[in-house]
Amino acid sequence: MIKKICSLAIIFTAYFGYSQEKYTVNGYIKDDANGEALIGATVYVKELSGGTVTNVYGFYALTLTPGTYSIEYSYIGFSTQVKTIEVSANQRIDIELGEEGVELEAVIVAAEAEDENVTNVEMSTAKLDIKTITKIPAFMGEVDVIKSIQLLPGVSSVGEGASGFNVRGGSVGQNLILLDEAPVYNSSHLLGFFSVFNPDAVKDVKLYKGGIPAQYGGRISSILDIRMKEGNIKDFEFNGGIGTVFSRFAVEGPIAKDKASFIVAGRRSYADVLARTFTDALEDGAALNFYDLTAKANYNINDKNRIYLSGYFGRDVFKFDENQGFSWGNSTATFRWNHLYNERLFSNLTVFFSDYDYELKFGDNDRDKFTWDSRIVTYNVKPEFNYFLNNSNELIFGGEALLYRFTPASAEVVSDGEVTDVSVDERKGVEASIYLGNRQTISSRLSMEYGLRVSHWNYLGDGNVYTFNDTTAGFRREVIDVRGTDNWESIQTYANLEPRFSFKYQTDPTTSIKGSYNRMAQYIHLISNTTASNPLDVWTPSSNNIKPQIGEQWALGLFKNFSGNMFETSVEVYYKRNQNQIDYIDGADLLLNEFLEGDLLVGDGRAYGAEFYVKKNKGKLTGWVSYTLSRSELQVDGINNGEWYPTRFDQTHNLTFAGFYDLSERWSLSANFTWISGTPTTFPTDRFIQQGYVIPRIDDNARNNVRIPDYHRLDISATRYGKKFKKNGKPRKVEDFMVFTIYNLYSRKNPFSIYFAQEDGRPPEGQNITTEARQVSIIGSFFPSISYNLKF
Repeated sequence: MIKKICSLAIIFTAYFGYSQEKYTVNGYIKDDANGEALIGATVYVKELSGGTVTNVYGFYALTLTPGTYSIEYSYIGFSTQVKTIEVSANQRIDIELGEEGVELEAVIVAAEAEDENVTNVEMSTAKLDIKTITKIPAFMGEVDVIKSIQLLPGVSSVGEGASGFNVRGGSVGQNLILLDEAPVYNSSHLLGFFSVFNPDAVKDVKLYKGGIPAQYGGRISSILDIRMKEGNIKDFEFNGGIGTVFSRFAVEGPIAKDKASFIVAGRRSYADVLARTFTDALEDGAALNFYDLTAKANYNINDKNRIYLSGYFGRDVFKFDENQGFSWGNSTATFRWNHLYNERLFSNLTVFFSDYDYELKFGDNDRDKFTWDSRIVTYNVKPEFNYFLNNSNELIFGGEALLYRFTPASAEVVSDGEVTDVSVDERKGVEASIYLGNRQTISSRLSMEYGLRVSHWNYLGDGNVYTFNDTTAGFRREVIDVRGTDNWESIQTYANLEPRFSFKYQTDPTTSIKGSYNRMAQYIHLISNTTASNPLDVWTPSSNNIKPQIGEQWALGLFKNFSGNMFETSVEVYYKRNQNQIDYIDGADLLLNEFLEGDLLVGDGRAYGAEFYVKKNKGKLTGWVSYTLSRSELQVDGINNGEWYPTRFDQTHNLTFAGFYDLSERWSLSANFTWISGTPTTFPTDRFIQQGYVIPRIDDNARNNVRIPDYHRLDISATRYGKKFKKNGKPRKVEDFMVFTIYNLYSRKNPFSIYFAQEDGRPPEGQNITTEARQVSIIGSFFPSISYNLKF
């Protein structure tokens, strides 16, 4: 034993004796125009032929032996800054980079962008900067984050007017959407036509489709991480726009110059305001609008401490009069504290609150009415640490605790003054996790990222807990036992190991092969059996009757750049296997149902496919083409005779194109085209007639047995920029531009759904009864729009 201790002591001493010969160079990389942190900026040490990248707060750290080094600081679209430093002690070097074309001392303009897609270990990720998003033609000419990512491989939607998005065959409820780390449960305004994210307040958008790092959890399909701007810390700035549907504004500036800053951004639609001039349908308190407000402030306490406070509040209002209608909205608040313990250990503590709710009410007066409120509230504490062990290893570790409170329905019916409470009990759950991950560079060719997340779920009282009988698969299960519970009583627990692994092997400077595996657990479920997700869908927790969803994904890809990074290409194949997937019995009652769990069916899911991507980065003409070949299927006892069947959002082919052309200094053109295979739906296979009415029948419990016609659409836009200089040659203080857009250029009537109906009225006895298929198209013609945008 003594020998072992002495041996460990020698190793320990040798290690730290060696480490004392190394020093740390760290700091932040920011935009010199406004002080915004640059996420993913590259720090490259020429003498080591390697380096690191900044984290989501713009922080970096390098471990170097004593000597002289030439360090390049670069970021795509910005000038590269080169510094020569003498390392003989720990150093703090903060860097500010200017956009390309700005003349700075000791700055060289990078001849080409970094091979980030080839050299980075990440795969199955998509990152769009807000400058690219603003160029994409959009409905009503309004920039939209959610619609923009649907042009990327592996991402789709079931149609126009559908809330949310689908990733690699997953459902809308299997995506975790984060705004400054707080979850957003409904990401759409106006039933899916616009997203809730104001582009004037967004800095960074990153989508993880696979190879998801250990610090993320809670959903099995994807993570959409949206980071807000911090606010211009140097000068006051105003951004705004006036469009066909709504107007928006953003004000940002320093609270204390180079010390604290803020940003406030808001939007409000005014279709109902304009419509009142032409119709009386919006009288008596009727309304049709949405609005949102986004705000953030940060304060740099000292070199080692910085705090952030951000929030979002938005709502959609559909009111038929002052007593009837429905509304829904999200509210979030996030507090974060960055702390630098030493030169290598960076930490962030996040505390957030998120609330999604909807309200529904009908009735002419207080004596005869129906009201229904539903919500999901989330509280979170998440400490996270980045430890820069050395230039080859960066550790990320931490923990997370979330409290969920589900209110499926707080509802009452009032009939002739008599009140009947039809509410469904509140449910609660706590999700806790710890994680450890490492990003490791093994050699100039091989690097890996691996980690483990351990998650635990506790389903809590109070309220009733139900036990259901076993019955024939596909039929409603009946309650056989009811047990009351105390408040915060533990009812059911689950625990899961969630390993993560990714690798990158670089075969040459422009080519790499990447692979990944991740296992994810999801403890909350979105209950919806409609064609598309809608605001009235209900979230419910894993319980004694509903097991957590488990998702596993394997992916392999080839990444190749051509012509000095002018073109980047990739091919990825993936396979996903999911457990405890939810579907529904025929005629399931999902709303205001205390016994909802008896109407749910559980089975397995799988999705597999190939994604092809070609992007042109340079020149007057830029853009990308993506194509996805995929399948998404379920196997559930009681449906389709227990055989595999396609999900409602299965799309075999998905082809998208986005192109941008700089015609001149003042004009640019853009276009995007989408073609998607028809999504599955269920048609009757037979029918019988009862008292003059047609009753459809489906053989063999078939589900999603046909496909609706293909979806395709072309959008175009032209942007005219204002003059940069006055007539006297002085630069204008105002930057402005106008966007002219035509959505659905050739007036394609894309089907959203198809249903069958018989002719009106009961036909005479003995006469044949005819039925017809009817197609629902949300937008059936071209849609022109114009918007004006300015900045000063």
